[in-house]
Amino acid sequence: MGRHCSAKIYKVGDSEGWTAKADTYYDWAQRNEFDVGDSLLFEYDRNVNDVTQVSSALAYDSCDSSSPKAVYNTGNDTVTLKEPGYQYFISSNHAQCVAGQKLEVLVVRYDPSRPRKIFPFGKTYKV
Repeated sequence: MGRHCSAKIYKVGDSEGWTAKADTYYDWAQRNEFDVGDSLLFEYDRNVNDVTQVSSALAYDSCDSSSPKAVYNTGNDTVTLKEPGYQYFISSNHAQCVAGQKLEVLVVRYDPSRPRKIFPFGKTYKV
C-alpha cells in the first residue's frame, strides 16, 4: 500500500507536452527520478503523433518504430513504468522523432526507504 501511495505521475515535457524539440526530453528526464510504479503522462496532437515504446537503445537512437513494444495514440496517454531499467519512447512519425521527439528514462526499483530527490544522471557515451 505504501508503494501505491507514493507513485508519481510525470507530465512529459511539462506544460509543453509531447512535441518535437531537440534535447527537451533529455533535459526533462535529467530533472526527474523515476521509480517502478510511477507513470508518464503524454499529451499531444494525435493527428500528428503517437507514443511508441521501443525495446532498445538502437531503435531509440535510429527512430525505428518497426517493432514496437507498445503504441499509444489517444493524444492523452498514461504509461505506468512497470519494470526497472531504461525505457524508450519515440514518435513513430519519423520526422518528428529525428527532430527530437523521443524520451529515454531510467526507471529504478521502488525502495520506500530511499528519499525521493533528484540525482544528476551520468553522461551517456556511445561506443
